[in-house]
Amino acid sequence: MQFAKVSADTIAAIATASGSGGIGIVRVSGPASASIAASILGACPPPRHAAYLGFKEADGSLIDRGIAIYYSSPNSYTGEDVLELQAHGGPALMQLLLARCLALGARQAEPGEFTRRAYLNDKLDLAQAEAVADIINASTAEAARSAMRSLSGEFSLRINALLDRLINLRLYVEACLDFPEEDIDFITQGRVSEKLKDISDELASVFKEAKQGNLLREGIQVVLIGQPNVGKSSLTNQLSGEEIAIVTPIAGTTRDTIKNVIQINGVPLHIIDTAGLRETEDEVERFGIARTWRALENANVALLLLDAAHGITEAEKSILARLPQDLAKIWVHNKIDLNQQSPKIEMIDGDAHIYLSAKTGIGVELLRDQLLKLAGWQATGEGVFMARARHLDALQVVRTHLGFAVDNLSSPELLAEELRIGQEALNSITGEFTPDDLLGEIFSRFCIGK
Repeated sequence: MQFAKVSADTIAAIATASGSGGIGIVRVSGPASASIAASILGACPPPRHAAYLGFKEADGSLIDRGIAIYYSSPNSYTGEDVLELQAHGGPALMQLLLARCLALGARQAEPGEFTRRAYLNDKLDLAQAEAVADIINASTAEAARSAMRSLSGEFSLRINALLDRLINLRLYVEACLDFPEEDIDFITQGRVSEKLKDISDELASVFKEAKQGNLLREGIQVVLIGQPNVGKSSLTNQLSGEEIAIVTPIAGTTRDTIKNVIQINGVPLHIIDTAGLRETEDEVERFGIARTWRALENANVALLLLDAAHGITEAEKSILARLPQDLAKIWVHNKIDLNQQSPKIEMIDGDAHIYLSAKTGIGVELLRDQLLKLAGWQATGEGVFMARARHLDALQVVRTHLGFAVDNLSSPELLAEELRIGQEALNSITGEFTPDDLLGEIFSRFCIGK
């Protein structure tokens, strides 16, 4: 897919969520926006002035009355002429209004096309454009604030500051290559080693904050596993704060995976309660157990529940033997209320063992803290900005090649090449040099109308 800077066609879409609402918005962007406004409203309103008008069909009949706002290029979200029609938010009415715009020459917008045009017309860089989708999809208040900081340009400012320092250093090194016969140690004289360290230190700081932002965006996949009747469903309910799983004294009550999203300190946790792991002849329960093992393939953390009165038995050891080797684990010794034990956490062979009661809730706070610790979350205040996996990958590429640059201080040609690769990786974050196929992948994940 090739993207042009100037759009010759006009797009339209319903910009509000599906379903009924007090207000619904149809958005139009492109060169025909003014003529579409004139046809529907009788005349195009003055730019950036809200007008209460009738929205009319081709035969003059009234579709609805509402607010119309026209934005002339380049002073709009997309950088093009834009028309927004705010009407009553009934689904049938929204479809009528959209159909009228399409009949007047607009075409149905693709997912993310409005924001894609904003990016192509230099209204947003790529990191900011991605933050638009992140704000819409934020599952916690802290994630929404983090995405807003990225949309406001905080992440881009940090990346661009790093980029400026990297470019200046690269220009210096490449200039040195023009004087190979000069008896001057340009690398030492230009303090290249010190400048590389300064850039690397700043990169480490940006990476740390970006990793926190990615955690707010993606959350943690937590799977509860164990034998039947050890309290997995009770712990799910305790963590979520509501009765989402059925709890009975009958082993095998949970026969399928139950998924729920909760938050701890603003970090989303995708909790998956699973069927108890045991040998069974029940066909439905066997399907649930198979799903348990599949859920573990994509998990970040496994909570291994067991009865505190029995400790780790051969059954738990057999479960442990089947877990992915690199999967983080927390042993949860449940039901301490039955023998009046106190809640505590112990580290044994690198694994955390937490003693708690899922029934009463004592000790559950220890588990919440350990989950955040395992995920790498650190309370960093207001400085976290939203970041995606591709941003972290790009920053890691820069980190790797800065390390190679340090190893090649005595070879200016190789040093310059490592700096060039690092520069390209940073450029890919804000989209200054980004392949069209990557743009297509990014914007295809947006909702239609944004």
